[in-house]
Amino acid sequence: MSVITKDIQAHWRVVQPLFSIRDEDEYDRAIVTLNALIDEVGTDEQHPLYELLDTLGTVVHAYEERHHPIPECSGVGVLKLLMEEHQIEPGDLSELGPPDIVLEILKGERDLTVTHIRALAGRFQVSPAVFV
Repeated sequence: MSVITKDIQAHWRVVQPLFSIRDEDEYDRAIVTLNALIDEVGTDEQHPLYELLDTLGTVVHAYEERHHPIPECSGVGVLKLLMEEHQIEPGDLSELGPPDIVLEILKGERDLTVTHIRALAGRFQVSPAVFV
């Protein structure tokens, strides 16, 4: 056995779970590890663990796409979900206009405008694309 193979084998048991997620328990552990890496590495591409963060993120994303797909949802549907999650009432969304306008949007009687979408993306810290 070569020196390289011995070195890899010595560390493989520790890192192997980061390259494959087979069930929910492994997924939960991967999320904990991913969050710890995000806290440690952040967006520093020069950090020695940045490539591990990137790789684990890809593995988690692939598992989520297979086992936790996001259902198709309209922009208004996303808005309703975010309002519920943040316990927001129509009157709290002044960036969309007065409450009666917000209610029309929520009922599908009025479309979200580009200005609305930008404001909502900023407020909820999400991509504007989720409202399109």
